[in-house]
Amino acid sequence: MNTKVLDPCCGSRMFHFDRKNPGVTFGDIRKESHILCDGRSLKVNPDIEMDFRDMPFPDETFHAVVFDPPHLLHAGDQSWLALKYGKLGQNWKDDLAKGFAECFRVLKPNGMLIFKWNETQIKVSEILALTDQKPWFGHLSGKRANTHWIGFMKEANADTEG
Repeated sequence: MNTKVLDPCCGSRMFHFDRKNPGVTFGDIRKESHILCDGRSLKVNPDIEMDFRDMPFPDETFHAVVFDPPHLLHAGDQSWLALKYGKLGQNWKDDLAKGFAECFRVLKPNGMLIFKWNETQIKVSEILALTDQKPWFGHLSGKRANTHWIGFMKEANADTEG
């Protein structure tokens, strides 16, 4: 693996400045195309189809991981929100706990995990309780300041069990 950054929930790569960056491995469980209700085209086309709960990479592979998992519980399966952002299942707590554990597992010591969460439906405090890793910094953004950008650094001797 020659890339240094992993985005295991890349979706349509909407927040990447360079959506074809060769230094990033773009992964997602979905590979699909849709025309949204306003006529825009949405493509989810990862480099690798993968499940963030069980990543196909060796331990300590990446220098950085960008973790932007689905954050919606309540959305119609074919709604533009679900198509664009994905949707959580009923086991969302277990799924996200596994996702955090996997992100830290594939992260090199002293590597950075950048986590993005919109707390419109689930509070960020509930999400942070799903990992024993402590964030180093965070920033609120969005129209209503509901989106959190949170940074973690994996300690050299960190326990990766979530």
